[in-house]
Amino acid sequence: MRASIILLFASALAHAANKNAERLTEATAVLIEVMATPDKAIPKELLDKAHCIAVVPGFKKGAFIVGASYGKGYLSCRQAGKAGWSAPATIRVESGSVGFQIGGTETDLVMLVMNKRGADSLMQSKFTVGGTVQAAAGPVGRSSTAETDAAMRAEILSYSRSRGLFAGVALQGATLRADLDSNEAMYKRPLTTVEIVRERKAKPTATGQKFISTITRYSPKELK
Repeated sequence: MRASIILLFASALAHAANKNAERLTEATAVLIEVMATPDKAIPKELLDKAHCIAVVPGFKKGAFIVGASYGKGYLSCRQAGKAGWSAPATIRVESGSVGFQIGGTETDLVMLVMNKRGADSLMQSKFTVGGTVQAAAGPVGRSSTAETDAAMRAEILSYSRSRGLFAGVALQGATLRADLDSNEAMYKRPLTTVEIVRERKAKPTATGQKFISTITRYSPKELK
C-alpha cells in the first residue's frame, strides 16, 4: 500500500512538472510573438524599466463558473546589484471582472511590474491588483505614448492578446497568488516566490532557462 501511494505521488509530481514545462513553453512563445512587431509590442523603454515580468498564457474567462476568470503563468524579476532575470516562479491570476477589451474567451496576459513597491507586493502569498498597488492598461508601440501619465504612475502595466490582437487591458480587482504546488513540482522542493525570484534559491529548468533567455533578448540591461 505504501509503495502504491509513493508511486501515485511520484506520478502526480511528474505530471505537474510536465504541465509546467508545457506552460513555460507557451509563455515563452507568447512573449516572442508579442514582441515580434515593435510598432505593436510592449515599448522597449518600459520593458527596460520593469522590475518583474509575468506571462500568463491561455487566461480563461468563464471556463467553469459564470463570470469567473482563471489563469496560471510565470513571474521573473531582476534587482539592482544582481545579475540578470531570476528563475521563474509560478503565479495564479483569478478575477471575476477582468476587462477583455479586445474580446475572446481565452486570452494571453502579460504584466510589467514597474517599481520596487509593486515587486514587493508580488512577494506576498496573495494580493489584489488596484488595491494598494496602482495598475493601468499598458501602452503599445514605440511612440511617446509609453510616457503617458498612467504609465509613469502605475506600479503594474497589463496587456492582453486575443485572436492575434495585442493591447493594454484593465486588470483592476484581479487576484494574484503564488502557486506553491507548481513551484514544488518544477523545482522538486517547496519554494516560495521570494525564495525563487529574490533569494535566487532555484536554478531554472531547461524550459525555464528558455523563458529567461527570451526576456533577456528583449531587455538585457541590468536594473539600476
